[in-house]
Amino acid sequence: MSPFVALQYVIPQRLLTQLMGKLAESRTPWLKKLFIHWFAKRYQIDLSQAAVQELDDFACFNDFFTRELKAGARPIASAIDAICCPADGAISQLGDIWHDRIFQAKGQDYCLEQLLGSQDWAQKFIGGQFITVYLSPRDYHRVHMPLSGDLIQTRYIPGKLFSVNQATAEQVPALFARNERLVCLFQSELGPFAVILVGAMVVAGIESVWAGREQATQNVRDTSFNDVHLKRGEELGRFLLGSTAIVVLPKGMSQLDPNLQANDNVRMGQELGKIKPV
Repeated sequence: MSPFVALQYVIPQRLLTQLMGKLAESRTPWLKKLFIHWFAKRYQIDLSQAAVQELDDFACFNDFFTRELKAGARPIASAIDAICCPADGAISQLGDIWHDRIFQAKGQDYCLEQLLGSQDWAQKFIGGQFITVYLSPRDYHRVHMPLSGDLIQTRYIPGKLFSVNQATAEQVPALFARNERLVCLFQSELGPFAVILVGAMVVAGIESVWAGREQATQNVRDTSFNDVHLKRGEELGRFLLGSTAIVVLPKGMSQLDPNLQANDNVRMGQELGKIKPV
């Protein structure tokens, strides 16, 4: 195990994340300016496609980090049967769900039921397909709908806050099923699908468009919905500092693009595959 990963087991993950959250929310002019300018230089942030293009115009770091893009900056795949990429980033892994196991990285996989926090939900996706997208610090950090659908239920699951970069994914067993996450279950015209927003170290919050900031607790929290419909490509949530989004699809509903593979760079809205009747 690398020193970087070993350190994550012993440092106070939650405390560090809370401190970063306070810093990211600060509107003290000199502090937020220092943080934003350092981050933009460190990660070579490109604001040419952002709705706000001056670093000093952001009220706080969180506003900068979750910046909106210009209209049309991310075209949505035009084919009516397209599965759209939910976020800018890189494909961590994608492919088939083998029985109830999802591939994480070389030598690592994890249980679908553990990821979703529900045996009933897991049954919907056994033998299906998945897409895991890693959002790096320089990426656009809003998450969008891969398909149109009605939100049925969300499940907030407390957990660890390991980093979700490739090095950690290769060394921490069941990483994505151990970290804090928000599981969003949708129903489309052709079947169910789920989008999971996975928290990580210094990710100071997960927000959804229907409920705002998820409050961290020590207990699983279920919320049901009957009036939230989102179209393919519409925003569904965002990370306050970066993390990972996972899409899971039921057996027989999807055919992912065979040319896509781990580490490929992707953009929100691009076609990742096709849907077909279940």
